[in-house]
Amino acid sequence: MARIVVDEERVRLATGAGSAGGARSAQALGDEVVARLEALEASAGPTRVINASGVIVHTNLGRAPWPAAAVRAARDAAEGTLFLELDRSTGRRGRRYREAEEHLVALTAAEDALVVTNNAAAIALAVGLARRGGVAVSRGELVEIGGGVRIPDIVRRTGARLVEVGTTNRTRVGDFREVLADGRVKVVLRVHPSNFRQEGFTESPDPRELADAAHAHGAILVDDLGSGALLDTAAFGLAHEPTPAERLADGADLVTFSGDKLVGGPQAGFVVGRADLVATLRKDPLARAMRPDKSVLAAVAATLALYRAGVATREIPVWRQLGAPVEELHARAAAIVARVPGSRVAEVRSTVGGGSLPGETQPSRAVAVEVASPDRLLARLRVGTPAVVGRVEAGVVLLDLRTVEPADDDGLANALAGALAPAREPRG
Repeated sequence: MARIVVDEERVRLATGAGSAGGARSAQALGDEVVARLEALEASAGPTRVINASGVIVHTNLGRAPWPAAAVRAARDAAEGTLFLELDRSTGRRGRRYREAEEHLVALTAAEDALVVTNNAAAIALAVGLARRGGVAVSRGELVEIGGGVRIPDIVRRTGARLVEVGTTNRTRVGDFREVLADGRVKVVLRVHPSNFRQEGFTESPDPRELADAAHAHGAILVDDLGSGALLDTAAFGLAHEPTPAERLADGADLVTFSGDKLVGGPQAGFVVGRADLVATLRKDPLARAMRPDKSVLAAVAATLALYRAGVATREIPVWRQLGAPVEELHARAAAIVARVPGSRVAEVRSTVGGGSLPGETQPSRAVAVEVASPDRLLARLRVGTPAVVGRVEAGVVLLDLRTVEPADDDGLANALAGALAPAREPRG
C-alpha cells in the first residue's frame, strides 16, 4: 500500500496536479497509507443486492441465496475447527466430511455420492471413466452449459473420444445401439436440456431403454441433470423436472447435478449412483483438485438436511420464492406502492433462471414505475443503498416481488423512493 501511495504522489507531481500545494510531507503520505489500510480492514465485502429482477436463480447475482441454516453452518466451520477428516470414535484419519454425501444417498436412493466444486467438475470426473474410450452423446445434447464451456470440450479434455449420435432434433435408442455394437464406447452421456428447449419434430430416447442398451454392451450411463431438482417442480405450477432419484430408478449408473440451482444451496457439483463407480471417482487425482473446502461442505450438508427434515419449501429461499402465493405478492407490492407516489402494482411473470426449466414462468406481481428514462432509473437503483436490480418491459421499470424476500420490502421501498427523488421525470 505504501508503494501505491508513493507512486500516485509521483504521478500527481509529474502531471502538475500538485503544483499549487507542492509535494506532500512524509507524515501526510504516511497518514494516507494508514487511512487506506483501515478502510481495507473495515471493508464489508461484496455489495449485497436486492434481486427484484423476477429471475429466481440469477447467475449474475450469485445464483441461489443460501438458507439461513447453510449460512450458520459455513460460518461455524470457517470460525473454528471440525472433524473434517478425523474419525471421532477412533481418533484416526477417516473419510472426508461425509455428512453431505450421506444426505445425498438418502435423498436420491443412490448407493454412494460425491461432492465436488461444481457440476462441470462432476461431469468431467464421470466422463473420465471412459479413459481413452468413446463417449456417446446425442447431437441434440451437445450443448453449451455456460461460460463458453461446451459438452464436446469437456469430453475431449478428459482424453476420451467423442462419438456423436443421431441428429440435432431426433435421436433414437437404435442410433446408440449402432455405435455401441463394436464395444469401443465406454460411456453413454445423457444431457438433460435444463437450459434450453426443443419443440416441433423432435424425439429422444426413453431413459430406461437407453440404460438397457448401454448395459447390454458393457457401457455405463451417465445422466447429467444440470439443475437437479430434489422436489417435484410440477407442484409449483411448473413443468416436471426429472429428479436424480427418478433417473437412477430408470437405470442410470451415475447422475450429476448442481448444488446452487434448484437445490438452492452453495455452488457445488454432486455425483450420485453406483458405489463402485463413485469409489473410482473418489480416487481420481482430479477429485482432489475439485473438492470443496470445509465451509462449503458444511453449508451443503445443512442445505440437504432441510430436505430430509421436510422443511425445504419453508427454509430454502429458492423453493420459498417458487411457492409464494400471488395474493401474498400482490399485498406486498400494494404496500410498497402506497409508500412510493407514482408507482403502481403490475401483473407480471417471473422465471426460474440459472439454466433451469427453460421457458417456464409463474404469475407474479411487481412495483411498476413509468419514467422518461428507464435505464437511468435502473442505474440509480443499482448504485443506491441498498442496491436493487430490476428489469424493463415495454418501457416500464418493474421490481418483481417474487424474487424479493419479505424482509427486504422496506429496503426496496426506500431505495425506489430515493432513486426517484433526485429528479423525477414523468413520461411524455
